[in-house]
Amino acid sequence: MFADNTTEAADRNVEIWKIKKLIKSLEAARGNGATMISLMIPPKDQISRVAKMLADEFLTALPLISTFSRFSVLSAITSVQQILKLYSKVPTNGLVVYCGTIVTDDGKEKKVNIDFEPFKPINTSLYLWDNRFHTEALNALLADDNKFGFIVMDDNGALFGVLCGNTREVLHKFTVDLPKKHGLGGQSALRFARLRMEKRRNYVKKVAETAVQLYITNDRPNVTGLILAGSADFKSELSQSDTFDQRLQSKVLKLVDVSYEGENGFNQAIELASEVLPNVNFIQETKVIGRYFDEISQDTGKFCFGVEDTLKGLEMRAVDILIVWENVEISRLVLKNHQTDEEKILHLNSKQEKDKTYSIDNETGVELELVEKMPLLEWLANNYKTFGATLEIITDKSQEGAQFCKGFGGVGGILRYRVDFQSMELDE
Repeated sequence: MFADNTTEAADRNVEIWKIKKLIKSLEAARGNGATMISLMIPPKDQISRVAKMLADEFLTALPLISTFSRFSVLSAITSVQQILKLYSKVPTNGLVVYCGTIVTDDGKEKKVNIDFEPFKPINTSLYLWDNRFHTEALNALLADDNKFGFIVMDDNGALFGVLCGNTREVLHKFTVDLPKKHGLGGQSALRFARLRMEKRRNYVKKVAETAVQLYITNDRPNVTGLILAGSADFKSELSQSDTFDQRLQSKVLKLVDVSYEGENGFNQAIELASEVLPNVNFIQETKVIGRYFDEISQDTGKFCFGVEDTLKGLEMRAVDILIVWENVEISRLVLKNHQTDEEKILHLNSKQEKDKTYSIDNETGVELELVEKMPLLEWLANNYKTFGATLEIITDKSQEGAQFCKGFGGVGGILRYRVDFQSMELDE
């Protein structure tokens, strides 16, 4: 099944999204002096070595620290020591720890203790004191290693592009004016054929030279693989040409026939080459949204959109694939009526949040207390598995993604079975 094949990749993307969100909050945090510890332990290191280093640090740092920040510094060291006691050995991918006292927006001090195993091995060994947390190594982990180059050729011109993670980018394109197969009257057939072949060779040579400029950096290919695409024989001629750099020839993964030129040809080439492009988020994204649009166009009833219907579908365990835009600006608020001890859950956008009428109970007129508030996507990322769903966090960088965000509000899902939300609304 489609969902079975994508669950693992989707779960990994959710973990990456969580790391991105964590990095953003860590980068924004500031301390009152050098009271914040950033610690990274690579997989092959020893917990015992780091624990000893911290014990020595505790003793040697004590006389050097001003009385003003001594408590915060020693508290941070103690917190790191307590965290390390929870680990008998360094996890498979290493260990990342952030501890310290930060200053909140309202000027108050707040303790932060964070530890986690990164989603892939971290090779950095780091121990730093500062008035901020250091996240450079985490950002390096997020950089997608797999960048794929695309060359789309036809008798009107060539396009050069790259695909990396969720991002598709056109690097360069140019047009060409090639003679057709039949010459004008009065020309020698042999001479015309010779001129035509010479112009084709020059065109292929220009494409090969441009490819070197775009896909070779410091004498090494800057792409994991190359896809050659086109509607004529140019892609084959390029792959076999002596002018095509051998370093790039070795990177060619596939030759594909496309029906379009330019950017439409680029999009089609990505789709046709998907089998040789492992774990590329752009392809996964277009596939899942493509399936969502198929359910809508076929009027199967196995789809939902909008926050309320999607959450109803989740509660019914009807949602198979939950699709949410990574930048959706909706908050989940839990409000409590202390007179009745009842809780009320609302989902509001930023404009609705500014309108404080939501904090008054419509029936009793009693003011409601805000118990909890968090971004809806964060709540879904923490809870989607309890509803038996797969979560796909998508961008608006693909054509399909942009259409989903603009047309459906960035929240929707593919259902396991048909649900008539309209009838449910009338019943309620």
